[in-house]
Amino acid sequence: MTTPRIIFAGTPDFALASLMALVESGRVPIAVLTQPDRPAGRGKKLTASPVKQYAKQQGIPVMQPVTLRDASVVAELEALRPDLMIVAAYGLILPQNVLDVPVHGCLNVHASVLPRWRGAAPIQAAILAGDPGTGVSLMAMTAGLDCGPVFHIEEIEIGVNETAGELHDRLAALGGATLIAHLDDILAGELVSTEQDEARTTYAPKIEKQDAAIDWSLPAAELARRVRAYNPFPGAYCFVGEPSTVGGPSGPNSRLKPLQQGPRLKVWRATAVAGSATPGTVLQSDRDGVVVACGSGALRLDELQLPGKRRATAQEFAGQLDLSGQRLE
Repeated sequence: MTTPRIIFAGTPDFALASLMALVESGRVPIAVLTQPDRPAGRGKKLTASPVKQYAKQQGIPVMQPVTLRDASVVAELEALRPDLMIVAAYGLILPQNVLDVPVHGCLNVHASVLPRWRGAAPIQAAILAGDPGTGVSLMAMTAGLDCGPVFHIEEIEIGVNETAGELHDRLAALGGATLIAHLDDILAGELVSTEQDEARTTYAPKIEKQDAAIDWSLPAAELARRVRAYNPFPGAYCFVGEPSTVGGPSGPNSRLKPLQQGPRLKVWRATAVAGSATPGTVLQSDRDGVVVACGSGALRLDELQLPGKRRATAQEFAGQLDLSGQRLE
């Protein structure tokens, strides 16, 4: 079988894993589509996507259209005469005239067991819902949102304490491996796609920063899932409701600097435990963790971060701030 002429469309690290798998298998794309450079970091410097950076290293031509609805962009794609376009977390909607360009259409590497969790944030959605497992779907793309027929699904279990970041990395690697394992059969027509069951469809909307605010009236088990789902982005957070001091109780001889009321507290890891009080009440604050009452049960905060400081384990945090007797909001 001759090497297929592939265009790869993707932007973040999840997509990078599939692109690297293609290159390492000898199926080097003839071109890469990725999002335009975006401001990133504290300096807001224009930064190329992980996919672009890798493509440039490999000498693969890169296209970064703002939209795919420009006739000149479609003409440029047509001139490449691709056999297939592989799409993974690209970030732009592919209109029908783009879907029609490759001889074999467009193949999507999607991080869920379709039709469950179509949309922008399937990894976080699976953790938030308490799903025992998830996976990667190879899907023939259509004009709708993740609704095309599926060629193959590879499933994995979700770890009890696994964060979205950790699950992302496993699914990214799985996506690349699954793509390579079945690509030739798809191109040869030996792997038949199956229509999705629309009755089982669920959607995973884009994650916004405000979604990660901790509502202490919710059950502890649900909040523990939220902390995992929002790690590393945007990071679950709450606010200290009363004044305290950095490093512990202060006195006339203390050198500790008073902490201003209401600092934002990031919570990176947490565990549901037993406990009961008004939601948001700090039940314990020591080297074993900060335990906070919830609507049902309590949440032990195992890894936290104060503004301007690095992430801290419970043991480290005990030396930064004593939350005993306070409430979190």
